[in-house]
Amino acid sequence: MLTYFVTAYFKTTIDRFVTWLPTDVLAVSVAWVILIFAQLASGATAYDWRLYALSFANAFLVAAAAGQMHQKALSPPGVSATMKEDASNEP
Repeated sequence: MLTYFVTAYFKTTIDRFVTWLPTDVLAVSVAWVILIFAQLASGATAYDWRLYALSFANAFLVAAAAGQMHQKALSPPGVSATMKEDASNEP
């Protein structure tokens, strides 16, 4: 969830300076940093290469979950396209 919020809040700011960076690459990078900090906070040693390798692999899973959260926020389950149009046409 933290990856979703950090990516969502900082995406427009980062797009001003780094226009070529896709959102999914940004989400993986944010997830990787968050996972590394979480492992270091729980007592992992910073000199172990496995910390960085496993955090990098898990970052793809976390970023994919954050992307699904974004999709669910834009189009919640159980809401059809006609229901969205009807809601937007109401005064």
